[in-house]
Amino acid sequence: MMKKSLILFGFLFSISLRIIAHEGMWIPSLLKALNESEMKTLGLKLSAEDIYSINQSSLKDAIVHFGGFCTGEIISDQGLVLTNHHCGYGAIQSHSSVENDYLEHGFWAKNKGQELSNPDLFVTFIVSIEDVTEKVLQGTDTLKNPEPVIRRNIAEINKAVKGENGMDGFVRAFYYGNQYFLIKTKTYNDVRLVGAPPSSIGKYGGDTDNWVWPRHTGDFSLFRIYANKNNEPAAYSEDNVPFKPKKHLPISLKGSDDGEFAMVYGFPGRTEHFLSSEEVKHIVETINPARISMRDASLEVINEARESDAKIKIQYAAKQSSISNAWKKWRGQNRGLIMFNAIDKKLGFEADYRERAKQKGKTEYAAALDQLIENQKNRGDITLARANFIELVYVGAEIFKYAYGFNQIMDLYASKAADTTLFNAKQKKVNGIDAFFKDYNAQVDMDILKAQLPVYFKYMDEAYLSETLLEVKRNGNINEWVDKMYAKTLFTQPDELRKILNAGGAVGLKKLSKDPVYLAMKELYGTYFSKIAPSYQVANAAHEELMKTYVQGILELFPEIDHWPDANSTLRLSYGKVEGSQPKDGVIYDPQTTMDGLIAKYIPGDKEFDLPEKMLSLAKDKDYGQYANENGELVVCFTSSNHTSGGNSGSPVINGKGELIGLNFDRSWESTMSDIMFDPSICRNIAVDIRYVLFVVDKYANANHLIEEMDLISSKNN
Repeated sequence: MMKKSLILFGFLFSISLRIIAHEGMWIPSLLKALNESEMKTLGLKLSAEDIYSINQSSLKDAIVHFGGFCTGEIISDQGLVLTNHHCGYGAIQSHSSVENDYLEHGFWAKNKGQELSNPDLFVTFIVSIEDVTEKVLQGTDTLKNPEPVIRRNIAEINKAVKGENGMDGFVRAFYYGNQYFLIKTKTYNDVRLVGAPPSSIGKYGGDTDNWVWPRHTGDFSLFRIYANKNNEPAAYSEDNVPFKPKKHLPISLKGSDDGEFAMVYGFPGRTEHFLSSEEVKHIVETINPARISMRDASLEVINEARESDAKIKIQYAAKQSSISNAWKKWRGQNRGLIMFNAIDKKLGFEADYRERAKQKGKTEYAAALDQLIENQKNRGDITLARANFIELVYVGAEIFKYAYGFNQIMDLYASKAADTTLFNAKQKKVNGIDAFFKDYNAQVDMDILKAQLPVYFKYMDEAYLSETLLEVKRNGNINEWVDKMYAKTLFTQPDELRKILNAGGAVGLKKLSKDPVYLAMKELYGTYFSKIAPSYQVANAAHEELMKTYVQGILELFPEIDHWPDANSTLRLSYGKVEGSQPKDGVIYDPQTTMDGLIAKYIPGDKEFDLPEKMLSLAKDKDYGQYANENGELVVCFTSSNHTSGGNSGSPVINGKGELIGLNFDRSWESTMSDIMFDPSICRNIAVDIRYVLFVVDKYANANHLIEEMDLISSKNN
């Protein structure tokens, strides 16, 4: 009886997938074949060719991959880029000091000469997206192990597309290697900061409101792309001029409207909606609790330190934001997956999958699923060990990761390399000292390590601990060990490191090789690379191969579903409408928030809910200008039923006419599960209404010269 119930449940669940209009992150080059008809039914006025084209300018030419981690959109014919405040946060912090705290007070260039360069920042345009599956799989039909040939074919395709003037390309696997696309790109490296509101606007609500609706955050910042006089990519130069785009987005002064068609165009980072029930269970019950606990420990230290010291507040601003963002997301993800009964739904789908495979005589598909689940049970410990290592070394205290960066120098020293080779490696490291220590505090770092190690020991199997850490755990002397190590290390002393690196030959490197942090780092990384990484790679390779067969089965056994590949940081489009939600009994969310709600949250002097005096004055006078709606209200944020993920931060929310109505920046607390499972009744993305962005730029910042660059479409014309 139980088996029949699961099969029926799985059948109903799979059918429901077909009628979910708003799920999916779609490949733009396939919209005409898969989505155009439905999108027009929902309110799209454009053609698929208007959204993506290689023969004419289209919306894709106004979308950029911002820094490789966010999305941005061009909103003027002078290369003005709009993205999130939290996407530009690192750049804003890099220009901030106690004397000129742009995080605290905001920054607005009064002219192009005042715009600030950002050496490590870039934006990437998508030139074309081409299916190259046949080319990638050429010569693999009869091979038992096709991976070497696939890698060679991909390398040849990648090599062929590299060119001058920023042209490049890469092949990316979709559907776990069942399909491959070549993404041709063009990258610009001179990207300058134009404007950013103070954090009291751009991060209004702080961690309390993060991943939460209702929301009142003005999460935006402005940058500008510069090019050479031929409009081609160029390194920073005073001779560079504002980039002239093929396409920029017109801006609707009508903004968001309840029930209106909305699409999000951008670069979602990663989704995992094909995962088996066993892997979802592992994430909910094991991986997420461990990661959350590790970040509980580090955030408590960082938050306390930032509250007590103005310099540390700036130094750890971007780090705190990054750490807390995923921390709160995982908490919401677990809550949603449990509330939505995700594991049971996966089990039901898998029962239907097995039944369909049996009916069609596709025993290899059912076998792949069975092996996939068994493999997950066997690899659980190693995936947890890897996650713990990442949290300790790459997200926790920075000292070990920083010391690891000296490995090349120490290896050259140990191998008695030529003086010139060693000198060049040392100078490269010298050049990075100031950048690292600008945003580093040894006491904070030490306290983070002390706070995280007890959690690390709780979740990490002793088999994967280095000898020293195993001894520390058994002796119970964490604080003593950490204090002694930091007291004797040179890796917290920039001047001493600079002396060693600037000295001739191998002077001082012997001392560095015996440094307690360096020795602990070597042991820590050595344990990872000898015990964790090899086992993880073997288990993961088997997992990926089984997933390929399992997903191939889904594509074949469920033809009634319009399938979409998991997000993988490539350009995608999702569509839905502006709408509220009812996430639980007795709770109904409207789709819009207003300035009245923003002021209602205001707490004078509070680190998350304080507001600038000028904003309070504008709100009191209701001085909203042309940005007010027909009721005289200023809409601040809205929700829509677009399927988004990390990487969609900064993505434009566009109406059916191709006009910008908002800037995507978050999801609701109940929606964080959508990377694994999307529920159309509760999953909502959150965007700042474009009228609020314009209001802040115009009325608050008095940056009318930026407004004049934009193409504003009057609400009377909508």
